Amino acid sequence: MKLNERSVAHYATCDSPADHAGFLRKRVERHHHHAHHHHATSYQRRWFVLKGNLLFYFEERESREPVGLVVLEGCTVELCEAAEEFAFAIRFDDAGARAYVLVADGQAAMEAWVKALSRASFDYMRLVVRELEKQLEEACKSLAACRKSPRRSSSSGRKRHLSNPALLPLPEKPAVLENGYSTWGSGGVVPGGAACPDRDGGHVKPPPLPPRRRSAAASTAGSPAPGLSPAMVESPVSPEMACFSKLHSWYGQEIAALRREWQERQKRGHP
Repeated sequence: MKLNERSVAHYATCDSPADHAGFLRKRVERHHHHAHHHHATSYQRRWFVLKGNLLFYFEERESREPVGLVVLEGCTVELCEAAEEFAFAIRFDDAGARAYVLVADGQAAMEAWVKALSRASFDYMRLVVRELEKQLEEACKSLAACRKSPRRSSSSGRKRHLSNPALLPLPEKPAVLENGYSTWGSGGVVPGGAACPDRDGGHVKPPPLPPRRRSAAASTAGSPAPGLSPAMVESPVSPEMACFSKLHSWYGQEIAALRREWQERQKRGHP
């Protein structure tokens, strides 16, 4: 594998963030085929910088150029037996390749380096990508199965509504009118026709409405007051739906009619 020394040196010292960095003691084991033994050099303290799958090492932390490079492909990172504590090794699959024995300053530093170096190769990234693709495929299949399955929540809710008598709409009763408006009935029915159950399951009368100002033109039969349209006599709220905005607008028509009456009296000069 050929590398452009200038580009590699620039990449080692540029501002791109490092995946891991720190001091390690390093020695190199060279395997000799003819002698069938390993020749180990002495330890050297070096500043190591890991970027991607490239492990650079410098003589000092402030050095401008690396003195060596280890390409982390086709290798394994493992703990090794050595006289020094906190030692681990980078070994390659090739029989004649050199092995790097590294010694950290402590247990935590050794574990951090082993974890970072083990995850640096493209082989490891391929395994991660394959696993993520598998999880994505399973998630897509699960989502497609959920979309195809019928929704049971709506049907079951409908069944519970029909099976519970308390939730069924009650038959409408003629509303008692006061000043052209529906008031509380004697049977515990609100203007919309919905029952008001108490804690014991029965029906109680709701509190009476506050007294309304009766107009002189309103009759006891419930005829609408002056300025009010005949459509206001009937409540806009159905037994199946209670809409606050409709109630607000409906009850506000009486106030608007009284205000117009007051303005007309002011124009005529009456208090």
